[in-house]
Amino acid sequence: MIHSSVIIEDGAIIADDVTIGPFCYIGKDVNLSTGCKLESNIVLAGKLFIDEDVRIFSFTVIGHKGSEIEIGKKTHIREFAQIGTQGDENKEEEKIIIGNNNFIMGYGQIFSGVELGEFCIMTNAVRLYENVKCEDRVIIGGLSTVEANNTIGTGVMIGGASYVIHDIPPFTLVEGNKASVKSLNLIGLRRRLENKNQINEIKVIFKKVLGDHVEKELAKEIADTHENEYIKRFVSFIATSNM
Repeated sequence: MIHSSVIIEDGAIIADDVTIGPFCYIGKDVNLSTGCKLESNIVLAGKLFIDEDVRIFSFTVIGHKGSEIEIGKKTHIREFAQIGTQGDENKEEEKIIIGNNNFIMGYGQIFSGVELGEFCIMTNAVRLYENVKCEDRVIIGGLSTVEANNTIGTGVMIGGASYVIHDIPPFTLVEGNKASVKSLNLIGLRRRLENKNQINEIKVIFKKVLGDHVEKELAKEIADTHENEYIKRFVSFIATSNM
């Protein structure tokens, strides 16, 4: 169902079962896949592909004339979110990629070149600056900001009102202004790993490479020799990070 007040430019591709509420605008290069639902007063512009079963809530703006954006299946984008809308018209925009099953809450802002993995949660009023990359299952607390060109590793939880200025290694808990790593995300690890010995081993490695100082050389040595895939992922990230 498409409300009579909706404006759809020629060229837009909209699946037969898409629902679009009142006062929405759909640009000519927008592709809305089956099962998508748009509430009211939404602007979709630029080269924009939205995969199946995405739900977008009222007063959200996604894209502009020069943007290129992909949004994955079953992603929910809540009210007043802005994705790829702050670009400089004289500057070439980087593609924004948002994976499947993400939840972007109200007033979130996502800038050019950002990549979100799968099952990420951005709570209210989170801002991701240019070229931020979040791997899978990242949770970012409300009112937090991640500065440009930083990578947030898989399984990271960032506390509310945090200001992130460097890469954050996988499976960690982070908070503060300026944000720092406080501990391992043990709850997240327990959900992934049933073997307690593996978790204890990760704890030992964590203390070695992220104690008083970031031990990048040691992290590289461990990455080259260790067989545990979670430890390898953790230390490999640290060895090549901007921490």
